[in-house]
This record gives sequence, structure tokens and C-alpha cells, in this order.
Amino acid sequence: METINIHEAKTHLSRLVEKAARGEPFIIAKAGKPMVKVVPIEQSPEGEKRRLGFLAGQISVPDDFDRMAGDEIEKLFGE
Repeated sequence: METINIHEAKTHLSRLVEKAARGEPFIIAKAGKPMVKVVPIEQSPEGEKRRLGFLAGQISVPDDFDRMAGDEIEKLFGE
């Protein structure tokens, strides 16, 4: 993986970001010490939407979910 000093990264930021977006991550260093790693953000394929309710019927939430461990929580906060 390529290591680039911070001054060069500032000078060529646009080019470096494009390079990382194409799947070529790099490290930015300051005085020779690695500081950050620049990698592309994982994106879902174009047009693919996150589906709400895709686990409907497969899981259940207890009726007392919002009150679970209420006694222990009250003790922790001194009430």
C-alpha cells in the first residue's frame, strides 16, 4: 500500500481520492509516521434499496421490552 506524506496529500487530494475510490487505498503519513488510511466507502449496488421489515414474522419482541431490567437500571442511577 502506498504511503504519502501529508504535504503531498494536500497538494494532490483530488487525484488521491479518485485513486482510493477506484479501490487503491493509501496511507497518509506525517514526518514518516502513518496517521490515517484512506479507503473507499462500501456502497450497495446502484438501485438496491434497504428493505424495511425484511425479518417480519421471523423475530419477536417481548411485550415488556421497554421495561426489561428496569429495577437494575433504577438501582444503578440511585432511584
